[in-house]
Amino acid sequence: MAKYECDCEVIHEEALNKVKKQVLSDDEYLDLSDLFKMFADSTRVRILHALEKGELCVCDLANLLSMTKSAISHQLQSLRLMNLVKFRKEGQVVYYSLADDHVKIILDIGLEHIHED
Repeated sequence: MAKYECDCEVIHEEALNKVKKQVLSDDEYLDLSDLFKMFADSTRVRILHALEKGELCVCDLANLLSMTKSAISHQLQSLRLMNLVKFRKEGQVVYYSLADDHVKIILDIGLEHIHED
């Protein structure tokens, strides 16, 4: 079986220094990690994918995903806190949609990746 680790003791200074100039702060990596955690839950991904297709209220999402309104609301709260979804009120009804095109792009790239041959 092939070994996939470096056995050399050489530090490639030029390459290392180039990368060091481009790394993010620890806080930025934590924020990015927290963002991707939102996509680690299939229920949240299903909600986001549904909202990519159109604006829906909690009742619509609950019906579509065969879940309780309470469960949907809980997930929407997490998605709102991460700025992945936004909402608007129309009378007593609250409609949800994706917060911006970045969320759509993340979903689309993820789907493209899993459908690669």
